Amino acid sequence: MILGIIASGITKSKLVTGSYESIATVSVGAGGTSYAEFTSIPSTYSHLEIRGMMKNSADEGILMRFNSDTASNYSAHYLYGTGSSAGSGNGAPLSYTYAASGPTSQQPSAFVISILDYADTNKYKTTRVLSGTDINGTGGYIWLFSGNWRSTSAISTIRIYPNAGTLQQYSHFALYGIKA
Repeated sequence: MILGIIASGITKSKLVTGSYESIATVSVGAGGTSYAEFTSIPSTYSHLEIRGMMKNSADEGILMRFNSDTASNYSAHYLYGTGSSAGSGNGAPLSYTYAASGPTSQQPSAFVISILDYADTNKYKTTRVLSGTDINGTGGYIWLFSGNWRSTSAISTIRIYPNAGTLQQYSHFALYGIKA
């Protein structure tokens, strides 16, 4: 939360008067799906946040695109830790940014995705993700991602999808608007 306040420039007094408002939810039913999508997102908030958990049929990362843009104008950075090792990396140009670490059908990932200044048409969009998975008490990992979509368009659609496989039943995504 503190990093989000610093990154978005929200002052403490604005945070106190601000609020989270539920915009939409997506729950994956029997049979799974290839993606979860939020459409017609109103531009009346300062920032967006997506919270949830997901399972994937393959042990692959979860990706995100905005406004159906598949051009190579995204970038991403990440840090991860397993308790016994750590690493980092980056990527650009990409046709996506990261939405969460790679859950499996047996171990879901929990995540919080922040999308800062999503409706501001004077700047590129910045994302921040905290994601983690416990592997049945035998280990686990935590990931921190940051991303950038080099577009000044307001975000009206968000698609979240696995790099491979499908989102499994009981995966759940909740989109919130943050008013500052």
